[in-house]
Amino acid sequence: MNADLLRSLLREVAEGTVDPAEALRRLSWSPVEELSKGDETPFARIDHHRAIRQGVPEVVFCPGKTADEVVAICTRLAARGNGFLATRADEATATAVRNAFPSVHSDRRARTLHLAADKPIEPDPARFTLVVSAGTGDLPVADEAAITARALGHRVERLYDVGVAGIHRVLRESELLSSAGVLIVVAGMEGALPSVVGGLVATPVIAVPTSVGYGAAFGGIAALLGMLNSCAAGVTVVNIDNGFGAAMAADRIHRAAATRTNALP
Repeated sequence: MNADLLRSLLREVAEGTVDPAEALRRLSWSPVEELSKGDETPFARIDHHRAIRQGVPEVVFCPGKTADEVVAICTRLAARGNGFLATRADEATATAVRNAFPSVHSDRRARTLHLAADKPIEPDPARFTLVVSAGTGDLPVADEAAITARALGHRVERLYDVGVAGIHRVLRESELLSSAGVLIVVAGMEGALPSVVGGLVATPVIAVPTSVGYGAAFGGIAALLGMLNSCAAGVTVVNIDNGFGAAMAADRIHRAAATRTNALP
């Protein structure tokens, strides 16, 4: 249940179209649902009220879980009508989820699995997230960010392979960069692209270092340090390869902006 469904239920109770006992039945599902195998210690405790508190349902991080455990968690999330998003799914897990949910959107490069909610959020056409990648090698992380942002109900545009080795490629897109509500900039190697983009626009920039690069890139640490030391003021940096975290941060920025706009007289 999300905030809109809860508000609708309370309105129906107030109008007398839903009996309080029925409303209680719907709300009686515990905010935390434990999943276990027989008498074993629960392997998961699903936070079903996260969508009410934060506007976004709990997301399934697949590594460390068996395919059966991921399917079980996704099944319980889907039962509430919010659909689900699972990230970093290997092929065995993705196959199991696709078998359980034939309509799920599975992206092998991004390693995501997304089942739309019963009532999907329609994106605001006037406000969008632009995902920018330095190189084609960064696309698994960039796609994870883009798919996550779209699953959260945002319009998403993509601008790929515009790294600083051919800086004219990003400079020619200044109008697109300036028109976005939030920019997610993904780069490996030395991680310079977010600094360039951050110096071109006033838009919030979320930098994502990737593990792409040769030995001295240290699995993305060089890009991470480069972004943390950006000379473009106000660039925000998330963890290495964390396209999901960047999209979640973008969602919060969009929500805060929408709240301020709606509060204006």
